[in-house]
Amino acid sequence: MSKQVKQLLTNELESKFNGINEFIVVDITGIDGIANNKLREKFVDKKIKLTMVRNAMMRQAMKSLNMPVAMDLFLTGSSTVAVGGASIVDLAKEIDAISKEIPVKFKGAYLEGTALDAVAAKNLINMKTRAELQGEVIMLAKSPASRLASQIGAPASKIAGCIKTIIEKGEKEAPAPAAA
Repeated sequence: MSKQVKQLLTNELESKFNGINEFIVVDITGIDGIANNKLREKFVDKKIKLTMVRNAMMRQAMKSLNMPVAMDLFLTGSSTVAVGGASIVDLAKEIDAISKEIPVKFKGAYLEGTALDAVAAKNLINMKTRAELQGEVIMLAKSPASRLASQIGAPASKIAGCIKTIIEKGEKEAPAPAAA
């Protein structure tokens, strides 16, 4: 491959990954074309894209994009970059789920300026997603307010119960009106 063609492909990778601050690198060596198509088809609905890259060109693209830490993810073997999904955790969970059918191996991940090795990338599946964390924060923020509201309402409820009891006793003790 000529130097000009390599530069064009590197520029294409730079434009494709410009602005992306999280991705997972996987190895899909050993799967045939049909399995590859099934893999990509399953990811289309989840808005996940796979890009098979040449390591040397991707290292150059990462260097140009000021992601030197990510260069270590593209040293040896076959590399396919997975991007998309709601978050990197969702992406990792989807890849793990599909790896039970199609042999996909984690090689590493890059998120917000940090490169993760294969083990750490695989452990992303154990983390909570952004939506789950936001739900927990809302629940924790709402919890003291709910307790406060119940504490404020409790005495009023007791007073209402006492008034109701007094009214019921008064109705039982009051003589019935005489018939005319």
